[in-house]
Amino acid sequence: MKISVRNLEPTKVRLTITVDRDEFDPYLDAARKEIGKQVNVPGFRKGHVPGPIIDQRIGFAAVVGEAINHGVPELYSKALSEKQMHAMDQPQIDVKDVPESAKDDTKLKFTAEVEIRPQFDLPDLEGMEIEVAKPEVTDEDVDKRLDNLRKRFGTLVSVDRPAQKGDYASIDLEAVIDGESVDSQQGVSYELGSNTMLDGLDEALDGLSAGEETTFDGTLEAGDHQGEKAQIKVKVNSVKAEELPELDDDFAKEASEFDTLDELKADVRKQCETDAEGRQATDARDAFIAKLEDGLDIPVPKGIKESMVADQLKNGGKGADSASKEEKDEAEKNVEKELRDQMVLDALAEKLQVSVTQVDVTNFLASIAQQYGMDPSAFINAIVQNGQLGSAVQEVGRSKGMLAGMRAVTFKDSDGKALDLSRFLGEDEDDAAQAEAEEDESVQAASAAAAVADQISHEDSNEGDSQE
Repeated sequence: MKISVRNLEPTKVRLTITVDRDEFDPYLDAARKEIGKQVNVPGFRKGHVPGPIIDQRIGFAAVVGEAINHGVPELYSKALSEKQMHAMDQPQIDVKDVPESAKDDTKLKFTAEVEIRPQFDLPDLEGMEIEVAKPEVTDEDVDKRLDNLRKRFGTLVSVDRPAQKGDYASIDLEAVIDGESVDSQQGVSYELGSNTMLDGLDEALDGLSAGEETTFDGTLEAGDHQGEKAQIKVKVNSVKAEELPELDDDFAKEASEFDTLDELKADVRKQCETDAEGRQATDARDAFIAKLEDGLDIPVPKGIKESMVADQLKNGGKGADSASKEEKDEAEKNVEKELRDQMVLDALAEKLQVSVTQVDVTNFLASIAQQYGMDPSAFINAIVQNGQLGSAVQEVGRSKGMLAGMRAVTFKDSDGKALDLSRFLGEDEDDAAQAEAEEDESVQAASAAAAVADQISHEDSNEGDSQE
């Protein structure tokens, strides 16, 4: 197989692949066998029709077509592997030349344009030290958590005064466009200052008492007239203020298993310290990735970036035409960081020769299903059916690579004291016992994906048999 490479962009190439006939022949033979299983030829049993008869009765063009459908993806993957390239998207395949008969010596030739991961060298992890700020818990942190706890036990009481930030108002709303009412809601409970409804509503309500009303101009954010300007009429039916319980021993007994406020405060501080350690671990992760990328010039694939930016704007309720320059710039910045982080972590996982097990993949997908309250088997099945299993395997590889990399470096706080992040990074998988266990059960990422897919397909088949 001859492979030539033309660089179209810093992260895009065109591979021209020419396949020798002896390398393409096995695909032609496999195509003949597959076609032979599906057709009836007088004098022959299905699956036992000689190749020349298939060529004669069905046509060599059909054989070549079947061979290309199965062979080109494999040959393309071999070409990537041989050139040590890592595709980041599906290729655009264009078949240029094919043999027209069994005796035709024309070689299969096709091109593949694809965006790839650029080449870059990761720094050596040995001896690497990374500083992470010390987690600090202040009295203010404790007081804020206690206030949140008090709010869970708070009550709303009616007040005879103008509404102010933090109050809850029962309001009636009506939207008017060109003198015609287009939408209305009654008895809506709204917290002043939350800014969770229409822009301008907080300002309009501030200072109004029960029975008073006002109008303001706003943009409708839902319904048939979403995005249109309207005159909003708002009437206050009632105003209620939140009344919080006193912070004392009685509250501690009601809100917790503790008998005194001091005991409750001590427990809250402990919770704050645990959260601070978690934030420090997150900071360590971010600092680790930043250290890997420090000094590297990593271009991002243009096509993938454009697609991801469009998706991000769409998820934020914006289209490419309606988004402002600032919103587009922010989306591009986020996408570029996400892509660079992904590429660096992919390269790290390969450098550390990280393996992804079937258990890793299923546990990862099951945890996501649990977060969304879905049945794990149904969720995994949907992932397989939608062709997203490869992405899931890749995410697992990135995560395992990052954890392995973080275990290989030293993190220190601002005082130079080494940090113990083992609670967040897990056990080192390089010990002999773990290595032996993984040798027995692990497979590379592609094999893990196939195993999970086979498992799901088998379960579906069994369910179908049981229903017949």
